[in-house]
Amino acid sequence: VQLQASGGGLVQAGGSLRLSCAASGRTFRDYTVGWFRQAPGKEREFVTAIRRSGATYYADSVKGRFTISRNNAKSTVHLQMNNLKPEDTAVYYCSADQSIILTSITSSQFYGYWGQGTQVTVSS
Repeated sequence: VQLQASGGGLVQAGGSLRLSCAASGRTFRDYTVGWFRQAPGKEREFVTAIRRSGATYYADSVKGRFTISRNNAKSTVHLQMNNLKPEDTAVYYCSADQSIILTSITSSQFYGYWGQGTQVTVSS
């Protein structure tokens, strides 16, 4: 599956952005899709994921502010980010895999497919 992330940009603290991850190539509905982010000088970290069942998972740092959703008919996953903070600044990557078990869902090493990343910058 090929992934294309979009929607990043520059926003003031407290603002919102909506990221999109468009997939093509295979049966998208069978994939778990995750978002990870990487800030300069830091390791890539888990943000959120959505399973084929629609079950969602969030990092504690974004709970209550970010919402992941999927539209299987359009092979797209969206990440709505509200009340953004300067510490949310990073390159955001969407990822997917068909075979991730629940205990591995927050680990980037288990995702076999990655998009190119989109920059999110939150100014204070």
